[in-house]
Amino acid sequence: MSVTPLLQVDGLRTEFSTDQGPVTSVDGVSFSLAPGETLCLVGESGSGKSVSALSIMGLLARNGRITAGSVLFEGQDLVGLPDRELRRVRGHAIAMIFQEPMTSLNPVLTIGDQLAETMILHLGLTKAQARQRAIELLEKVGIPRAKDVVDDHPHRLSGGMRQRVMIAMALSCEPKLIIADEPTTALDVTIQAQILRLMRELSAETGTAMIFITHDLGVVAEMADRVAVMYAGQVVEETDVYTLFDDPKHPYTSALLRSIPHITTPAGDRLNPISGSVPNLLHMPTGCRFHDRCLQAMDRCATEPPELLPVASQHSVRCWLYDETEVPA
Repeated sequence: MSVTPLLQVDGLRTEFSTDQGPVTSVDGVSFSLAPGETLCLVGESGSGKSVSALSIMGLLARNGRITAGSVLFEGQDLVGLPDRELRRVRGHAIAMIFQEPMTSLNPVLTIGDQLAETMILHLGLTKAQARQRAIELLEKVGIPRAKDVVDDHPHRLSGGMRQRVMIAMALSCEPKLIIADEPTTALDVTIQAQILRLMRELSAETGTAMIFITHDLGVVAEMADRVAVMYAGQVVEETDVYTLFDDPKHPYTSALLRSIPHITTPAGDRLNPISGSVPNLLHMPTGCRFHDRCLQAMDRCATEPPELLPVASQHSVRCWLYDETEVPA
C-alpha cells in the first residue's frame, strides 16, 4: 500500500533578480518525502540544495521568487500562501536547522528566551511553561546543566552546544518535518558524529521526517533513507541510499563517489577530483549541464537536455546513457 507523502515538491523553479539579469537557481526540482523518512539532498556548492530548502520554507531573499511548481505539505500548497498562514506552518509543522548557529541565534537574548518564543507563539504556553519545556528540551538534546544554560547567552556556548540548542529549537513545537541545512559543517569530526547520532535518534523517537542537506557523502551514508543528487539546480539522480552507493547510475554521482578518500587507499595515491567546476548560473551550458565535466559524454549531451526518467523501481536518472532503459514491471 502506497504511503501518502508528507511533502510533495513538483517542478519547483526559483529565480533571483540580479544586476546581470535573472538567475534560475532551482530548475524543475521534484521529490517527495514520506512521514518519518529522511531524504538527503547532496551535491557540490552551488547545486541548488539550500535554495530548494529556503523555497520550501518561504525564506527567500527579497530578490528571489518561485516562478513555477508546487510545494504540497500535507496536501496544502505552500507556494503563494499568504505570509500570515505560512508563519503558522513555519516553525511549527516545519522547522529548520541552519548551517551556522551563531548567525541564527540572537546574541542579545538568552537561550531560554529564544526557545520559549516559538512555543509561546505556536503552542500558547505561558512564560513559565515555556521555560520549563525549554529546560526539558535542552536536557533531551544532551546539554549538561540545562537549568543554568537556559539563562546563558549564545556566546557562552561552544559550537557543538549551540547546534544542540538549534536542534532543541527545531523540536520545540514537535514538527512533522525538519529541514537541516548542513548542520555539522562548522563542527569538528567528533562533535559532528555526536550531532548526527543525536538527530538520528530523535528522528526515530519522534517520527519526524527530515530533509538533510549536505555535500558530505559520509553524512549521507549515516543519515539517509533516500537521496536526491543535485547539480546546477536540477536533480540528476534519486534513489534509496543503498542503491546510490552500490549501483550509482549518473556519471556525476559516480564521480562524487570516486572522489572520496578511503581508508584502504594506499599511501601516496592521488584522489580523483571532478575536473572543472559547477557552471555559472548566468551562463548555463546547453544540453546536459554536466556534459563538459563528464567522462562518458556523447554528442547529443552537448545539445539535448535530458529529462529525469525512471531506470528502475524507485530509481530515476537524468542522463542520455539510460535513454532506452526499460522500467521493470
